[in-house]
Amino acid sequence: MYLLLRPLLFRFDPETAHRLTLGGLKAAHTLGLSSLIAKCPANDPRTVMGLTFPNPVGLAAGLDKNGDCIDGLAALGYGFIEIGTATPLPQPGNPKPRLFRLPQANAIINRMGFNNDGVDKLVENVQRANFNGILGINIGKNAATPIEKAAADYLICLRKVYVHASYVTVNISSPNTKNLRQLQDVDALDNLLSQLKAEQRKLADAHGKYVPIAVKIAPDMESEQIAQIARLLMQHQMDGVIATNTTLSRGGVENLPHGTETGGLSGAPLRANSTAVIRQLATALQTCTEQGRGSALPIIGVGGILSGADAAEKIEAGAALVQLYSGLIYRGPALINETCTALRNL
Repeated sequence: MYLLLRPLLFRFDPETAHRLTLGGLKAAHTLGLSSLIAKCPANDPRTVMGLTFPNPVGLAAGLDKNGDCIDGLAALGYGFIEIGTATPLPQPGNPKPRLFRLPQANAIINRMGFNNDGVDKLVENVQRANFNGILGINIGKNAATPIEKAAADYLICLRKVYVHASYVTVNISSPNTKNLRQLQDVDALDNLLSQLKAEQRKLADAHGKYVPIAVKIAPDMESEQIAQIARLLMQHQMDGVIATNTTLSRGGVENLPHGTETGGLSGAPLRANSTAVIRQLATALQTCTEQGRGSALPIIGVGGILSGADAAEKIEAGAALVQLYSGLIYRGPALINETCTALRNL
């Protein structure tokens, strides 16, 4: 069905198509028609971060920023859903146009800028949803917040989403919020993780519930920075790491229409770079474990998955779970079941 609808959706600008797609999913779920859109995968449970995922294929953050369509998306058969990025205050994001398709490369460039209705609205939507599966909530900082005060924004969001999330993702790697990636620098990351871990412990005691924290990193890093981040994640006892966000590279798309637009590139051109980071990260985390710096830290792999084979490549590189986003734009919901099938015997 999606392959029939895609040419029509692609006639609209990407943001309009996005809004129409989410609206259609909500309507299909309400009418009990979700089974016509996607075949739910067979159960294939995986235990990661102390949580049992029904299958290892999830939805990456960014598609449902405000948690407007949790039930409709869950009906497609994901093993987990991640919503957000949410910020403490609502913000419009960057000026339009800010989302571009590159169909010749099965790619997307976006410079959305954490456009969202704010964390309070996201929490309201989560409370209205009927979904009782694994829900990740991705948090960030407001664009107007100085980078040196970013930790305060993350702590505000962590406190507000804590009891509503299965796990929380700390987004420090979007290229579309000014200076955000500076939080991946050693000193800044050390300080941020220290505050997040302390707050997580307080919240766990207060609510009698331990909610894992994962950190989402960028693909545009050298080996030494990846190793440094691995050491800090282990040192501060983070629960997981998501690799990777979008890339600033334009390799392979620079000569295509929209190929030089500012923003983060996702889709097929990101696949190899993302997988390489996962492989290096897995090695660095294993080294830390062998040095007695903590137990193994799971990786959630995301970036350029457009087939079951692409997802298997991420698992073989060291990921425990995978997430989809841009591949869904080009392949549709059938990609979910295909990916689950490819990972079933891994």
